[in-house]
Amino acid sequence: MITGSKSSFILKLEILWKENKFICVGLDPQISKLPSSLLESVDNKTEEAIFEFNKQIIDKTADLVLAYKANSAFYEAEGEQGLRALKKTILYIKAHYPTVTVILDAKRADIGNTNEDYAKAAFDDLKADAITVHPYLGKEAMEPFLKRKDKGVIVLVKTSNPGSGEFQDLKVDGKSLYEVVAGNVANSWNTNGNCGIVVGATYPKELAKIRKIVGEMPILVPGIGAQGGSLKDVLKNGLDKNGFGIIISSSRQVIFASDGADFAKAAREKVIELNNEA
Repeated sequence: MITGSKSSFILKLEILWKENKFICVGLDPQISKLPSSLLESVDNKTEEAIFEFNKQIIDKTADLVLAYKANSAFYEAEGEQGLRALKKTILYIKAHYPTVTVILDAKRADIGNTNEDYAKAAFDDLKADAITVHPYLGKEAMEPFLKRKDKGVIVLVKTSNPGSGEFQDLKVDGKSLYEVVAGNVANSWNTNGNCGIVVGATYPKELAKIRKIVGEMPILVPGIGAQGGSLKDVLKNGLDKNGFGIIISSSRQVIFASDGADFAKAAREKVIELNNEA
């Protein structure tokens, strides 16, 4: 198990874990689901609507959360306006709530020279603290991310979707492929102390196995709420030996807790509810 230095991404998480903060709010706005009152207030301008929606949720929840996670798909779907809103959102968090981590959920994966530009876009332009990546191309291809010592690289290991076992559960020398990936990330990839992994809340038994493999490495756990994952099971199986190490991601059940003008207030109440359960 690689130990030693830790990135600023990991150190930021550790500070907030010590304050018993484990919830990561997924900022995944869909125009069709935004409150009509908000859309009317900005004359249905996409960029302004997305940013204002995110901003109000951030302002109401920033004192309660460990991180925010922005899935790039929801912004890319809206073209230039969506991408501008994504950048404005990240920069707003950095300017007003700098202790909170920002994860870009982009699930990047390509050959090395392409990943150089993916890393540049995520870290230098958008200013994200961390990014999610696919492991399929191997460590060599991921080096443009891994060499960013101050940034987080969160590797998909066991994803929350029902069909994840098609490849992830395949046996390799008696182990499931997801176990092999987790071991490689922990024992080979994490030389700069900046790696984390993704394990879906919908697979609590697998989460327990993976925690033993990766030690104290951060685990991003999506799938709470709308996907059916149990917060209780995540805490039971996912916390490290110090009682830390978990980034519990909740998106839809928080940001769409209300479709009315009180959406930000409702989001805060949902985060408080999740914190109380944790």
